[in-house]
Amino acid sequence: MNQPVLSPPYASPAHLIEALSQQGQAVLSAQGVGELAQCSEPELAALGAGWSDLPSDAYLKDGGRYRRRRHSCFVVDGGHLAQSAHRAHWQPLAYNALHGGMQRWFEPMRADIVALPAWSRLLCWLAGVADGVWGRKTWFVEAHQFRIDTTDGIGRPTPEGAHRDGVDMVAVFLVERHQIKGGETRVFDADGPNGRRFTLTEPWSLLLLDDARVIHETTPIQPDGDNPYRDTLVLTLRAGGFQGDNERP
Repeated sequence: MNQPVLSPPYASPAHLIEALSQQGQAVLSAQGVGELAQCSEPELAALGAGWSDLPSDAYLKDGGRYRRRRHSCFVVDGGHLAQSAHRAHWQPLAYNALHGGMQRWFEPMRADIVALPAWSRLLCWLAGVADGVWGRKTWFVEAHQFRIDTTDGIGRPTPEGAHRDGVDMVAVFLVERHQIKGGETRVFDADGPNGRRFTLTEPWSLLLLDDARVIHETTPIQPDGDNPYRDTLVLTLRAGGFQGDNERP
C-alpha cells in the first residue's frame, strides 16, 4: 500500500524571510517563486531545458549510476551576478562523510541556460533573501543541476543521508518529477526533535534551508512508469568564499 503524499507547508510570499528566520526552513510555491523572483512560468520552464543532457556523476562511492549532474559557481554582490571560473566541488568529511574530502570536477552548466535572464533574476533574488536573514553580504553561490533516475532499480537523491552542506543557505528547486514514487523531503532541527516531511510535486516550487539550524534528506525514488526521473536545482549560498577555499589542506 502506497503511503500518502504529504503536501508542502507553503509559506506566504510576503512572509518568506520571516518564516526562514524563525523556523530555519521555508517552502514556497512555484507561483510564489515567480512572483518574488519576477520570473514568468514560461521563463522558468525554459530553464528546465538545461536538464536534458546532464552527464553521469562519476564520483558515486556506492557504485550507483542513478545520478546525472552539472555544476557551476557564481558570485552575487549588491545585486550584480558574475560567473566564476570553473572549479571543483569540494566538501569536508564533516559535512559529507560519503563524498567529502575530495575534489569533484563536474561539467559546467550550459552557457545558453546561464545566459537566460531568468537565471540571473533567480540568483539575485535568492541573494536578496539571504541578505534579509543574515545581513548584506557578498554571496558565493554553487549551482548543482541534478537528475536522479532509477537505472539501478531505485535512485537516491541524497546518498549521504540526512546532512548539512556547510554553507549559509540552501535552496532546493523541484524542476520536474516524472513517473516516480517516493522522493519525500525530510527536514529536521539540527539540535532538537522537531521535523517536517512532505513531497515537492510542483515544478519550480522551492525549499529554503538555514544550513546551520537544520539537516535535510530526500528519500529514494522508485519507478512509477516507463521513464522515471526527478530533476532538481540545488543552489548553496555562502558568505566569505566558496567552500574549500579555506578548509582544504
